[in-house]
Amino acid sequence: MQPHEIKPDTKLCTILGHNAQTGYIRKYFNKIMKHYGLNATAIALNITDEHFDFTMSNVGQSKVDRMMIEREFQAKSIGYCDSLDEVSREKGRIDFIEIENGKIKGICLDDEVADLFDNPLFVDDQIRFVAKIMLIANRWYGCPVELNDIPLFIGEK
Repeated sequence: MQPHEIKPDTKLCTILGHNAQTGYIRKYFNKIMKHYGLNATAIALNITDEHFDFTMSNVGQSKVDRMMIEREFQAKSIGYCDSLDEVSREKGRIDFIEIENGKIKGICLDDEVADLFDNPLFVDDQIRFVAKIMLIANRWYGCPVELNDIPLFIGEK
């Protein structure tokens, strides 16, 4: 979705990372939204390591209520969460946060992604990554989780 396509009823979430604007989370998330005709988009917040602490320390009091975290900040983000799901505690990192009443909850989807596939040993990292983005889109916007569509998203330019 291009900036001029964002309307007052467009649902928004955020992506935090060094190169969130051009990263794979945004690429696949927006492809999924477009493919399923959902009026939602991810707004990228490119930050450096030196701005990470300030950003995460203030996110609970901001207008952000959903944020996907790029790989470089997934482990560091745990310290800013008020609560973590069991997988995040076990893996030592999060995939995204949800903020409710100023409280930040960190969530990792590794186990949910593994459960999607009959034999996860035959699934590569890119397929797992896109499946994870689909799970987030489903959780936040009711997007279908159609594993057969993953090759379409990977192959689209």
